[in-house]
Amino acid sequence: MDADAITLAVADNPALGEGINDIRRRTAAIVTGEIIPNEDALRRDDDDAEALRARIRERTRAEGLWAPHLPREYGGMGAGFLNHAYMNEVLAWSPLSNPLFGVVAPDSGNQTILVKYGTEEQKRRWLEPSVRGEIRSCYSMTEPDQPGSDPYSIQTRAVRDGDEWVINGRKWFTSGARRAAFAIVMCRTQEEDGEGGARDRMTQIIVPTDAPGFTIVRSVPVWGHDGDHCEIVYDNVRVPVTNQLGRTGSGHQAAQDRLGAGRVFHCMNSIGQMWRAFDLMLKRVMTRDVHGGPMRDKQFVQGFIADSYIDIQAARLMTIHCAERIDAGVDARADISAIKVAVPAAFERVVDRAIQVYGAKGVSGDTPLEAMYRGARTLRILDGPDEVHRIVIAKRVLARYRDGMSWDFGA
Repeated sequence: MDADAITLAVADNPALGEGINDIRRRTAAIVTGEIIPNEDALRRDDDDAEALRARIRERTRAEGLWAPHLPREYGGMGAGFLNHAYMNEVLAWSPLSNPLFGVVAPDSGNQTILVKYGTEEQKRRWLEPSVRGEIRSCYSMTEPDQPGSDPYSIQTRAVRDGDEWVINGRKWFTSGARRAAFAIVMCRTQEEDGEGGARDRMTQIIVPTDAPGFTIVRSVPVWGHDGDHCEIVYDNVRVPVTNQLGRTGSGHQAAQDRLGAGRVFHCMNSIGQMWRAFDLMLKRVMTRDVHGGPMRDKQFVQGFIADSYIDIQAARLMTIHCAERIDAGVDARADISAIKVAVPAAFERVVDRAIQVYGAKGVSGDTPLEAMYRGARTLRILDGPDEVHRIVIAKRVLARYRDGMSWDFGA
């Protein structure tokens, strides 16, 4: 499939330092040399495909590139937040890269939560085998009858009964549930607001997927495909109180810890896919003649090239700025919401132009563009819809002006 894309390259950036430049170079060598040329083979479900995946994972581990999101003591590469963000841009050149580097949702987010909030016993039982790739997990938060943009409205309840939590409720879009050994479930554990307000109502609890009362009703089709996004009923599911993650009422904060950084990684992933779509578009216009001349000489096409370059560079710099603020410990909530709105929209535009250049082939399975387009549109809903993030931005800006300050335009 589209072998031309293997010409994508990483240019060293003196501002990044030799360490991350080296990581990006070695990551690019695996993605362009082993993954992109073998995408068709890697998508198959047979012994040869599994052997190929195992060989690439072995190389990834040998290169010290496994699980960039985790500290070394938990089996990761200890890349750090900002370095991982830069690395993720390269991983995104292929949709098949992340699992081969030990960093794939929802497991990676669950692993991060377990590192921060898990007890030593929880880490031994759930985190360690997850990092080794021996078990999978899922994250069960969204509900069919409540808006996903309002986490305070969650109705799945967990009630204490002695040394157990008893969980009742219904979730959906719990991705990967059919393959998971455990779910991290967001539950309402009290009705009244605690010291932290409404956020103190929620607690996250580890639920083994073989627990009695845990029932997968169906996999919800998305864009006409079965992507293992499951609807689940929790019917008097009993788990030990020791399966609780963190203190009672810390569920909302744990979710924000998971989603805030995740939004940056989603955006860097989008930027990596934009580069590949851009590369594919350029290969097409450089080799195709239409209406009496080279496609590259058509002004409409030149406009596509210029606009896509602008979109990619603006999205990339905006995301890196946000990642740097998070890494520095600065309040970046407005920045996170800003990239969450801007980058998927830019991604959608870039892929749309590439599809237009390819014509009918662009919406076929012969290129990755149609899947990119579906993914870009989905990102405008995933991790909070655009409308909610726009409200967050406006509230953050207005709050400063109400307090007699202006926005810090130098930040």
